[in-house]
Amino acid sequence: MKDPSLNIAIPKLPEEIKELGEIALNLWWSWNPRGENLFKSLNPYLWKESGHNPIKMLKSIREEEFEKIKKDEKFIKELKYVYSLFKGYMQQKSSYKTFAIAYFCAEFGLHHSLPIYSGGLGFLAGDILKEASDMNLPLIGVGFMYPQGYVRQIIGSDGWQNGTNESIQRDIAPIERVLDQEGKHLIVKVPFIDPPVFTAVWKVNVGRVTLYLLDTDIEINDPWDREISSRLYTPDMNQRLRQEIVLGIGGYRVLEVLGVKYSILHLNEGHPAFALFERVRNLIENENKSPAEAFKEVEESSIFTTHTPLQAATDVYSFDMMGRYFSNYWERLSLSKEEFFNFGVNPDNPSQGFNMTVLGMKLCKYKNAVSKKHMKVTKEIWKNLFKDKEPPIDYVTNGVHIPSWLGEELFIKFDSLLGEEWLSLQDIPDLWNKIYDLPNEELWKIHYENKIKMVNFIREKVRRKWAFEAIDPIIAMAEGVMLDPDVLTIGFARRMTEYKRPDLILTDLERLEKLVNNPSKPIQIIFAGKAHPADIPGKRIIQKIFKTAQDPKFRGRIAFVEDYGEESAKYLIKGVDIWLNNPLLPLEACGTSGMKASINGTLHLSTLDGWWPEGFNGKNGWAFGGEESDNQKDAKDLYDILENEIVPLFYDIDENGVPNGWVDRMKEAIFSLSFKFSSRRMMKEYLNKFYYPISNHIKEKK
Repeated sequence: MKDPSLNIAIPKLPEEIKELGEIALNLWWSWNPRGENLFKSLNPYLWKESGHNPIKMLKSIREEEFEKIKKDEKFIKELKYVYSLFKGYMQQKSSYKTFAIAYFCAEFGLHHSLPIYSGGLGFLAGDILKEASDMNLPLIGVGFMYPQGYVRQIIGSDGWQNGTNESIQRDIAPIERVLDQEGKHLIVKVPFIDPPVFTAVWKVNVGRVTLYLLDTDIEINDPWDREISSRLYTPDMNQRLRQEIVLGIGGYRVLEVLGVKYSILHLNEGHPAFALFERVRNLIENENKSPAEAFKEVEESSIFTTHTPLQAATDVYSFDMMGRYFSNYWERLSLSKEEFFNFGVNPDNPSQGFNMTVLGMKLCKYKNAVSKKHMKVTKEIWKNLFKDKEPPIDYVTNGVHIPSWLGEELFIKFDSLLGEEWLSLQDIPDLWNKIYDLPNEELWKIHYENKIKMVNFIREKVRRKWAFEAIDPIIAMAEGVMLDPDVLTIGFARRMTEYKRPDLILTDLERLEKLVNNPSKPIQIIFAGKAHPADIPGKRIIQKIFKTAQDPKFRGRIAFVEDYGEESAKYLIKGVDIWLNNPLLPLEACGTSGMKASINGTLHLSTLDGWWPEGFNGKNGWAFGGEESDNQKDAKDLYDILENEIVPLFYDIDENGVPNGWVDRMKEAIFSLSFKFSSRRMMKEYLNKFYYPISNHIKEKK
C-alpha cells in the first residue's frame, strides 16, 4: 500500500484552486510570467518572504485566507487560464525525431528556490533542460541534491568573505520523492562501492523534462557516506571521487532501476564520466556484447562537453585512490589494470593520475567546446591526446534560455511587437528586425524602471542586514545603499577569482576617482560574486573591492552586493547599463552572463574572449584589450573607452531625457545577439551536430 503522505509537497488545497498545486510542482511557472504572477497575486508579501517559492508560500497561507481566495472570481478566472496554458504546453507533441538523451551534470541552476548550483556551468545545464522542454526533446537529466551545498556569502566588516551553508529544506522545495513499488521513497544501491553506499532519488519537473537528483544523506548510510552528496565540489579529493562514482555509476543505475530508456549519453564536463564505464559494463554483462563492441557502441553514442580552458582545472585522482575503488571493476570491463588506467592518462603528464576530462575525451566520439575560440584553445590543450591528427573537437557556443532571463516588461513588449509566436521563432534573425520599430522612449523607460528596481532590491538587502545585524553605516555604503539610478552604472558580477580580474577597473584609483566623481557625468560600479571557499586569492580580491567601496572619496558609488545568486543576477543583468567582463585571455570558455544582459539591452564591454568574438560587431557593445592580456594596458584601454566613448554617449540626452545614441546601441544588441545566443539556437546545433547523427547511426545498425 502506497503511503500518499510521502509525496505531498504542498498542503491540501480547496477543490476550487487545486490546480495551483500541480502548477507549483512544475518549474514551468518560473519562465512563464503569467505563471509567476499568478502566485505573486495570491499574497505579494508572502511571495517575497518565501523567496519566490510557491510551495513554501502555499504552506504559509492560512486556511481562512484560502477560503477568501476560492471566492475571488478574478483570481479563479486567471488560475483556470494559466492552468489551460500549462496543460496545453504539457500535451504538445514533439516534431524532433531523435532518440532519447540522458544528460548528466554535477549541478543544475533552475531557480533560486532549488539551490543545487554553483555558477555558470549549472545555469547552462538548467537552461538546456528548459529549452529541451520547450522544444519537447526526449531528454532526461541526472544530478545531485546537495542538501548542504549552497554556500551563502557573508562579507565581514573587514571585507573578508565568510560563508555559511544554506541547507535545502526538502519539504518546501519544488521537488518530489520518487517512490518504489511499495510506495516508499526509492533507495538505490550504488554498484561496486564497498562498504555499500545508497542513494535516495528525487525528481524535479522542468516543464516536460524530468531531472532526477541523487541524495546520499539518508539514514541507511554511514555518516561518512551521508556526506557524499552534501555539498558541491568538495575539496576533499577522496570524497569528491566517491561523489563522482555515485553521480556516474550510481546515476546510471538509477535510470536502470526506473526503467528509463535512452540511447544517447551527454556528459556536461568530466564529473559524471564514470557513467561511460558503467554503460560499457552493462552492454557486456546484460546485452552479451563483446568488449570491443561495447566500447565502440558507447563511444559512438556519447557526447562530451568541456567548459575548461585549463588542464589544471580538471579533476585528477591518484592511481592508488582509483585502485582502491575500482580494483574489481576493470575486470568487469574485460580490461587489465593498466588498460583501465590508460583511459584517464594525460600524455602531457602520465604520472599525474587519472584525469576525468581525458576519460571523456577518449570514450566519446563527439566532443565539443562551448565557443569557437574555446574550441581552438581546447584543441591546443589536448592535441597530444590525438597524436599527429587534428583533434576531433567541435564547438557549440553556449546560449541562454530567453524566457528565463528576459525581463518581464520586455517579454510583454515583445509579445505585441514581435507577435505572440515570437518565442517559437526566436532563433530566426529577421524576426528581431522589429525591435527597431520600438520607440526609443519606450525602451529607455523599460530600462530605467528596471534600474530603479535593481537599486531598490540592493537597498532592501542592506536594510535587512541593518535591521538584523546593526551594521556600521560605512558597510551599508559599501553594499550599495547610496546607489543612484540616474548615474551610468557598470556591473561586474561573476565568480570572484584571479583569472577573471574583477579588480582590473581598480588598477588606477586616481583615474577611476575622476570618472566616478565627474560633477556632470559620473559613473558608479556594482560588483557581485562569490569566491570558492578554498580560493584565498579570490577572497583577497573581494576584500580589496570592499575596502575601495568603503573609501569615502568614492562617495558610495562603488558597491559590493553580498551573496550573489540567481535572484540578484536577474536584477543586475537588466538594471545596469554596462556589463563588464575582462578575463585573462584565453581563459573564458564562453561567459553566458553577458548574453543574459545583452538580450535585455544591457551593453557588453569585454575583452575579446569566450563568446564575445562571435558576438561583437562594433555597434552592439564595446571591446578592449589586445590578443594577449596585459593588466596595465588593458586597464588603460578600459579607462579610455569609458572616458572617450561610453560616458559621453550615455549622457548625450534629448529634451525628454532619452540618450538616443545609447538606445540605438541597445536595440542593436537585442537585434544582433538575441537569436544568435539563445538556447534554441544552441539546442538545434546539438541536434544537428550530435543527436541526429547518433540517432541516424543507431537506425542504420538496426
